[in-house]
Amino acid sequence: MTANTRSTNHRGKLRCVLVLVSFGMGAASSLDVLAGQSDTEATLRAATQQLLDAIAPGDVATWDHWLDPEAIQVDENDVVRHKPEILKELRPLGPGLTGHLKIDDFRMVEAGDVAVVSHEDDEYLDYHGQLASQVLAVLKDPPSVELDRRTLCLYAGRYSLTADIVATVRCDKDHLVVERAGSPAREFVPEIKDVFFERGEPRTRRIFLHDASGRVSGFVDRREARDIAWKKIS
Repeated sequence: MTANTRSTNHRGKLRCVLVLVSFGMGAASSLDVLAGQSDTEATLRAATQQLLDAIAPGDVATWDHWLDPEAIQVDENDVVRHKPEILKELRPLGPGLTGHLKIDDFRMVEAGDVAVVSHEDDEYLDYHGQLASQVLAVLKDPPSVELDRRTLCLYAGRYSLTADIVATVRCDKDHLVVERAGSPAREFVPEIKDVFFERGEPRTRRIFLHDASGRVSGFVDRREARDIAWKKIS
């Protein structure tokens, strides 16, 4: 089944998930137990909601239970994962993050013993007191530009989201490197002056802000129409 996500007007998106699930022979007995004599659509909807409920807490057991051994996941950035990689990606939301997913629109087409399902899900995320959002889209990286060394290095410094979450930005060759304790370094390339993107993540932007004197004062992590604000501290 394929899953689409869309934003709501009061919450944002929980996380980016595009799922292609194969309910094969390995899941057939589980579906029978869940369904009893109920219709196929209700059965698959219930199973799908269980999978969505398992994402925020990183419930690997539920996904392992329902996913066929030959299941494949294709996300909106064209990354293809098989079942072991899908299960490996499931991790609980970190401290300061709360959210959940709920099916909003569910459709099924049945042909013989095969059922194809598509669904749109409302996703909610409170990200350290700020709302984050995303929508399903198939996008490609935008073209990048080259900034002179002096301009690029003006963005270097330390930025804070909270007192405990601090990122260090440094200039390296033609891009910026962002580092946080306990996380791998990430590279951002300029799309235009003040606007950077991460290769392979075309739906997000890092937009640097300036104070009245023209100095860099912070940046926002923009995912679709929602911004997460960081402040420059040094």
